[in-house]
Amino acid sequence: MDNRLDAMRRCHPDSVTISRITGIITDGVILLAAVAYLIIAAIFGWTLIPGWITIGLLVLGIWFTWAVPSFTYKQFGFRVSEEELELRSGWIWLSDTLVPMTRVQHVELERGPLLRKYGLAKVKVVTAATTHVIQALKLEEAEELKKQIGELAKVVDHDE
Repeated sequence: MDNRLDAMRRCHPDSVTISRITGIITDGVILLAAVAYLIIAAIFGWTLIPGWITIGLLVLGIWFTWAVPSFTYKQFGFRVSEEELELRSGWIWLSDTLVPMTRVQHVELERGPLLRKYGLAKVKVVTAATTHVIQALKLEEAEELKKQIGELAKVVDHDE
């Protein structure tokens, strides 16, 4: 980790748990589909190879579900200044992104079921080119960040 990342704000540590739960749900759906294929293939005499390949790849996927969230958490940081939003992310390939406040079109706050369970929210900063996401902040911190970026970017909040 470099000094620049140390000086940045971080997501809440529960983001690792939320990412793992999301991955487990996805892995479970894939496992059910693979088992269903194996059963149907056995009944109709089809080849079992695609089902077994999927289950084999799922073992690798389970490892990624467990390991990757902690790596990405350690590499993510953000900083807000009057001129720009700086984002640092990645796991193998690190990405440093500067978003000029003049390019911000609007800022969104999003809370799915898992984020609500942990009292967290994500902030989406939308530009004409793309959407930048700051995952898993405490709700109060996310609301304040949304307001701060909105004010710096001179975005009108129609919710207030």
